[in-house]
Amino acid sequence: MSCVDCSLETRSVKKVGLKARLGEQFARTLSLCAALVAEVNVDPAGEEVLLVPDRVAVAKQNQSVFSGHAPSLVSDKLDAVAVKKPQGTITRGTTNPNRLRRVDRYIATLPVLRTGEPIVVDLGFGASPITAVELLSRLRKINSRMHVVGIEIERERVERGLAVASDHLHFMHGGFETPLPAQFDSRKATVIRAFNVLRQYDESEVAAAWAMMQSRLDDDGFLVEGTCDEIGRLSTWVTLDRTRPLSLTISLRLIGLDLPSKVAERLPKVLIHRNIKGEQIHDFLNALDAAWKNHSALAVFGASQRFIAVCKELRAAGWPLVGDPKRWRLGEISVDWSAVAPK
Repeated sequence: MSCVDCSLETRSVKKVGLKARLGEQFARTLSLCAALVAEVNVDPAGEEVLLVPDRVAVAKQNQSVFSGHAPSLVSDKLDAVAVKKPQGTITRGTTNPNRLRRVDRYIATLPVLRTGEPIVVDLGFGASPITAVELLSRLRKINSRMHVVGIEIERERVERGLAVASDHLHFMHGGFETPLPAQFDSRKATVIRAFNVLRQYDESEVAAAWAMMQSRLDDDGFLVEGTCDEIGRLSTWVTLDRTRPLSLTISLRLIGLDLPSKVAERLPKVLIHRNIKGEQIHDFLNALDAAWKNHSALAVFGASQRFIAVCKELRAAGWPLVGDPKRWRLGEISVDWSAVAPK
């Protein structure tokens, strides 16, 4: 009498082992195929990224920090870096590895960071300290004396940061008042990066937040405030000095881009509701789209060549573009704030 289970009794051990090995090989092959298919959409594909590490090296005892669980051993450090009344409100804290590569690449070009012992603040780093870790990794390539200070208004997020703190990577509890570690005495920040923070505030609150952060800058410091999408392919930011906004920068992943105005949904809070007829930012985005269409024939030479032609057309048309034209090939264009400021 035959039965389904009888085969195990009649087969040799070798045959059973062979089947097991074949099954393992088949599973590995499927996994490899799945990985290859998924890899096609890994960003950034085909774009230059400044010194992005393949992964962040984290000590085994600190690996839980990046999975959202703060080790209890750092809890006692929090009181030393906490402020009583941080200015601001707790945001969603959503973040992703490599999300802020575009703005980091821009910040690395600022001459003020190349000398001395700069202090760069990652204000509102989110649920994971990964963006602060990445920022330090990128900026220390241009100045080994660089310090990065991650600031968060939510205490548990600060604890996660403290677990990966080092001599050059610091974490503080706070908000727009931008507190710095005691070791810096009365120094102020060289650069403050506040990304995807004000997006969750009302437009009427932007000016006060800007002013508070500007007051915490060195005399030659900069505030870089903006927004990006979840994986960093669309990004915009305003660069300010201690007294006023200087420029608006738009940074796009050019491959597969339909129209540059797609970035409208990721404009800084001060502009996102101003993309309407009669406002300067609306005119600028329309001009950007028109030039993109005008140079569609250059797509055969690559998206970068097409975008360079777009920027040249805008400059020829009188738009006050600022910054190094070499940035254009990266899908990055900066325009003087006066040309896009809200009316």
